[in-house]
Amino acid sequence: MSEYLDLRGTPCPANFVRCRLALEELNQNNTLQVDLDRGEPEETVLSGLRKEGYKIKIIHIDCNWIRFLVEINGIK
Repeated sequence: MSEYLDLRGTPCPANFVRCRLALEELNQNNTLQVDLDRGEPEETVLSGLRKEGYKIKIIHIDCNWIRFLVEINGIK
């Protein structure tokens, strides 16, 4: 099962916080699909999630935004 979060236009660090809160609500083996602005938001959120052990899969890159999946497996 996949949940969706659109964080385009959300400033740092609120985008990372909202992403983490959404991840805490998900069960094991779920994924979170996130749309996020390119640049600082992309760097901050992706690096923060990877540091916490989440697996990230990029599924779309546009000039202004990026879409990725976060896998929950084994993190909680």
